[in-house]
Amino acid sequence: MKLFLLLGIINGFLAVALGAFGAHGLEGKISKSAIATWEKAVNYQMFHTMALLVTGILMMKANSAGIMWAGWMFFFGIILFSGSLYIYSTTAIKTFAMITPIGGVAFLIGWILLGTFVVKHL
Repeated sequence: MKLFLLLGIINGFLAVALGAFGAHGLEGKISKSAIATWEKAVNYQMFHTMALLVTGILMMKANSAGIMWAGWMFFFGIILFSGSLYIYSTTAIKTFAMITPIGGVAFLIGWILLGTFVVKHL
């Protein structure tokens, strides 16, 4: 439980820092389209940072394999979805954009597992 709270805290910090970097450090250096991609990565990272925090809090209620895997799916989703978009927006290497949907699927699995946990345990 503490692990997912810490991962949430770290990712929250990173999302704010990367958002600021995108707004101030990348402006004029990459295209407006690439900035929009960067912003999408930041938004999804922050949304799923909140999911990591909720997961950590819910683990205090009942520590099950399902909620643990939900947390890992949110974390892997951040790395694969947001991470690939950060790299793609700054390099324009399309291979990285092809990784993004895998992260999206990880997010979806995380939400399904979180919902299943809520139905079973709360």
